[in-house]
Amino acid sequence: MLRFDIITIFPAVFENYFKESILKRAQREGLVSINIHNLRDYTKDPHKTVDDKPFGGGPGMVLMVEPIFGAVTALKKLKSKKGKGKTKTRKSKIILFSVRGRKFDQKTARYLSKLDQLIMICGRYEGVDERVAEHVVDTELSIGDYVLTGGELPAMVVVDALTRLVPGVIKDESIIEENRGEVRRAGTVPVKRGQSPLGSYPVYTRPEIFCPKRGVHWRVPDVLLSGNHAKIKEWRKEAALFKKPHT
Repeated sequence: MLRFDIITIFPAVFENYFKESILKRAQREGLVSINIHNLRDYTKDPHKTVDDKPFGGGPGMVLMVEPIFGAVTALKKLKSKKGKGKTKTRKSKIILFSVRGRKFDQKTARYLSKLDQLIMICGRYEGVDERVAEHVVDTELSIGDYVLTGGELPAMVVVDALTRLVPGVIKDESIIEENRGEVRRAGTVPVKRGQSPLGSYPVYTRPEIFCPKRGVHWRVPDVLLSGNHAKIKEWRKEAALFKKPHT
């Protein structure tokens, strides 16, 4: 089982998304465990303070290192069962979401999906005390070159991407095709501007012809209706490399 531990000051943000579709089934079947932790539960003052003004002045508030350290320390101590009452130490990584972090991609997702535990820290406000990045986490991740209000959305993205890679969550052939796409992107076939980054081919379903207005016909490519699996396979292979495949 892959265990996700998400540290946030807005735990309610995650409630609906993790209770739907594939993520819901993966949890029900014991393939992943998604746990949300309120950072305020790891404070020591009666007001449950998690942020303070930045030293040196400046706008906004900064999340404090002390409660984050307390939360991470507690979560790292968790053990996983190994039959007949025995336990083993989890293979875990601690991640802080940051605009300056390493770009999250499919290669990183595959690596992280093989761990036992992923502890993720969701920043807010003007940022997180730099000592968290320096001494507490293993790595910083970014999901793109833009600024968000917090790390909650990146955490959802990472959970979603990794859960799909856990054996038994989705059909094996889907993962195999995605991996083949990444092999092409990595250098077997050079990826040029306009090409799909993961080599995923377009898909269609009924109706065969859709008419959004009079005189306009959006058709399914003939090759997909031919029944010729060899030609369909070749079409998909070519289409996986381009946003507009040949029809």
